[in-house]
Amino acid sequence: MNETANHFELMGLPVAYAIDAARLEEGYRALQSRVHPDRYANASPAERRVAMQWATRANEAYSTLRDPLNRARYLLALRGFDTGEETNTAMPADFLMQQMQWREAASDARASRDGAALEALRKDLSGERSGLFRELEGALGAKLDGAAGCALVRKLRFLEKLDFEVDDALEQLHETAR
Repeated sequence: MNETANHFELMGLPVAYAIDAARLEEGYRALQSRVHPDRYANASPAERRVAMQWATRANEAYSTLRDPLNRARYLLALRGFDTGEETNTAMPADFLMQQMQWREAASDARASRDGAALEALRKDLSGERSGLFRELEGALGAKLDGAAGCALVRKLRFLEKLDFEVDDALEQLHETAR
C-alpha cells in the first residue's frame, strides 16, 4: 500500500468533492479486508502494529470522506487552502445578521422552553445547510473556487455548532418532561 496516498486514493476514488457513496463503501470494505488487525492475529508484533495503523488510517479516511463538511475541509487542505475556521471570523453582513436572528431565536426558545420554536429553528437551519452544501459542491467542482469554498465551510461550521446547541436544548426539554 502507498503510504503517501491521500484519503481519496486510499478508497480508490478520484480527488473530488462529489463522490459516489457506494464506491466509498466498497473502497472502505476492500481496504479494511486487507488491513484489519484480525487478519494479523498470528503475525509478529511489528506486523500487527502496522496493520493497526493502516486500519486506523482507513477508518479516518472513510469517516472524513463520508461527512460532506469534513470532506470539503480535507479537499480544500489538499488543494492548499486553509479554511481559517479558528482564526477567520469574517462573514458577509447578511449572514452575520441572520446569525444574530438565529441566536436570538434559539435563546428565546430555550428561555421560554418552547420545543416547537426549537424544532422550527432546527428545520430552518437544516434548509439553510442544504442550500450551502449545494453552493459548496459548485465551489469545489470542476472550477475550484477555494476562497468561496473556505467561506462556505465557515458558514456551515457555524450552522453545525448552532444545530448542536438546538439539539442540546431540545434534549434538556425532553429530559425535564420525563
